Amino acid sequence: MTTTAPAPLPLDPGNPFAVPSDLPYGLPPFDRIREEHLAPALEAGLAEQRAEWESIATDPAPATFTTTLEALERSGALLARVTAVVNALSSAHGTEGVRAVDARFAPLLAAHGDALHLDARVFARVDAVHSARHDSGLDAEQVRLVERYHRDFVRAGAALDETSKERLRQINTELSTLSQRFSTLVTDASNEAAVHVLDEHRLRGLGDGAKAAASAAAAERGLDGWLLTLVLPTPQPVLVDLQDRDLRRELHEAAVGRGLGRDGTVDTRPVLVRMAALRAERAALFGHATHADYVLDDQTAGSLPAVLDVLAGMCPTAAANARAEAAELEELLHADGHEGPLQPWDHAYYAERLRSARFAVDAAELRPYLRLDRVVVDGVLHAAGRLYGLSFTERPDLPTYHPDVQTFEVHDVDGRGIGLFVADWFARPTKRGGAWMTTFVDQSHLLGHRPVVTVCLNVPRPGAGAPAHLTADEVDTAFHEFGHALHGLFSDVTYPRFSGTSVPRDFVEFPSQVNELWAWHPEVLPRYAVHEGEPLPAERVARLKDALGYGEGFRTTEYLAATVLDLAWHSLPAGREVAAEDVEAFEAEALRRHGLDVASVPTRYRSGYFAHVFGGSYSAGYYGYIWSEVLDAELVDWFTENGGLVRDLGDRFRAELLSRGGAVDPMAAFEAVRGRAPRPEPLLRRRGLLPAA
Repeated sequence: MTTTAPAPLPLDPGNPFAVPSDLPYGLPPFDRIREEHLAPALEAGLAEQRAEWESIATDPAPATFTTTLEALERSGALLARVTAVVNALSSAHGTEGVRAVDARFAPLLAAHGDALHLDARVFARVDAVHSARHDSGLDAEQVRLVERYHRDFVRAGAALDETSKERLRQINTELSTLSQRFSTLVTDASNEAAVHVLDEHRLRGLGDGAKAAASAAAAERGLDGWLLTLVLPTPQPVLVDLQDRDLRRELHEAAVGRGLGRDGTVDTRPVLVRMAALRAERAALFGHATHADYVLDDQTAGSLPAVLDVLAGMCPTAAANARAEAAELEELLHADGHEGPLQPWDHAYYAERLRSARFAVDAAELRPYLRLDRVVVDGVLHAAGRLYGLSFTERPDLPTYHPDVQTFEVHDVDGRGIGLFVADWFARPTKRGGAWMTTFVDQSHLLGHRPVVTVCLNVPRPGAGAPAHLTADEVDTAFHEFGHALHGLFSDVTYPRFSGTSVPRDFVEFPSQVNELWAWHPEVLPRYAVHEGEPLPAERVARLKDALGYGEGFRTTEYLAATVLDLAWHSLPAGREVAAEDVEAFEAEALRRHGLDVASVPTRYRSGYFAHVFGGSYSAGYYGYIWSEVLDAELVDWFTENGGLVRDLGDRFRAELLSRGGAVDPMAAFEAVRGRAPRPEPLLRRRGLLPAA
């Protein structure tokens, strides 16, 4: 290939991003990275990749897989190193300096991506390789890479006319700025809405650990008393325990009021309505009726009607179950001397009361058994060892981006190191809400990279010297997010485009949901659910399982409500804009239209803090959790039918699906494990929407 060499790096050799990391597995050298290193490294990374693309575009030789697709896969090494760090820090440790860099470069990075995908010269070379892909001696993964790149270019606008391309560039740049802005505003709104309590009597019912965490949160902000900080979803975990109904109401209203701009508070509505309008306009450029149609055209679901059909079959039954549950809880509310209907801030409290009475399980009594360090080491990591033969060695010698963070080296059954697992469990003001998995290094044989994956939760930090304890939901979340981590750690592909979780959005949650199975498995639970040397009693475990099954109407309804909000915003056609002041009315109509307007059940996320879809990559994709759960329920049945926590099953799941990332068709990978196509009955039965078998 005759090309022009990339321009020399305009980067100070003292910048730690100037050369690949010399740490194990390419872990970023956080002990040397400073905020002032980020912007110069991003600028240099953008310049370097532009030069690499220009070399590809101007190569006078005929396009081949090696000179075009493989060259594209190799490009952008510096940019990948620095964006991985900036993206991770902006979510997990978003200091003022990091947030400023993120805000400055978000539109530049969007324009940079467009520069590639809208470059007619590069697309012509990709198109030439695509036309000859079956006659070029390529293997299956190479053919899939060509097809994926070609589809990426087309979906990114490469086939549009020049006028449409220019408008697309403008839209993408503005959307990237708005998405970053939305995430920042949600973090600010959540911090702003934290409920400050000065009278300890108002905290009655709250466990010592949660009270200590609230005290520590107040002290961190220089406040007296206690601070009840907000988690990202609407339901706040402490509502289960708080006996003070007025405080429950205050906390719930703070949660659902985030981003609405009331009384001069942070207002995300202008950002989100603009994003919805821009996404609709962009879809129209591609000939799609709505953004949802554009997104679903590239997912396993295939179309918006297919998703709506599934929701139509679930929404009425879920809402009916939720109303029946609420009627039971309302009796307890009245027995306490309160008048009127059950309110959203009452639901968790009385559900726990009913659960405790009916199943003799008390969440407060359960919490001492769910100590974070034991859940991680003797639960999450132990299950991975049993099922896949992995072992984990903590590496305190490796630098981290925050003192809270732990790093583990992951070894395969033969002792070979396969990657690093970075764990960041605790909430802090610089960390966005929710839980997620991401990567610092993606696995690739082409580049010689082994994976470095990270998992972030938002567990309240306990008082000094005290251990952290989890709720049952947080235990599920830890196993869930580690399921994503395994998807990244097990990646065994040649090309970075296919690494780890690089699969359709409505498939990516499936492996992580399967991993939740082991949280309450009889071979795992007794190892970590221990208090004062005694495991959680077996009879309490049985009651716990029954208790965990209670409230499915509420859980399904709150999830489906968020799903239909996502689809409502992204089913708007171009030109149909919603005014910022009409956001709440728009939400109410969407819920009513789907029969999900259950007064006591709030949507899991309201639009004003729906970071998945307005600050992340789940737009028109939040349905993917339930879509993936169809596959999850099938595979849970498969594991259960064949012995459960068995290495042979783990090895098959790993070899046929987890290791293949996006290098194979995801549904074909599923069928290679399950032995047949998925069926909806296992999920419907698990959700209580079919009679038990």
